[in-house]
Amino acid sequence: MFSKTLAQEVASMGIRVIAIAPGAIRTPINANVWQDPKGLAELDDKIPMGRVGEPDEIGHTIAFLCSDLASYITGITVPVDGGMLLYPAFRQGG
Repeated sequence: MFSKTLAQEVASMGIRVIAIAPGAIRTPINANVWQDPKGLAELDDKIPMGRVGEPDEIGHTIAFLCSDLASYITGITVPVDGGMLLYPAFRQGG
């Protein structure tokens, strides 16, 4: 809601507001999981794409959203999560 509310306030000034919602990304904050083979396998099983994301994938999304290619996008939250928002329905077949 914050992105939507702020976007409504500033859109007329040509300012776009976009939030990024990262999923499991290979960073130090979750290293205890992805450095452990069993933990990594359990995490990968929860991600429809079957793998942990890389920091560059967040950066690529941000680069796109900051570019003119995304000039008509505002007031949203973009999940960059390999499909984790689908879980657990993903594993239950819908």
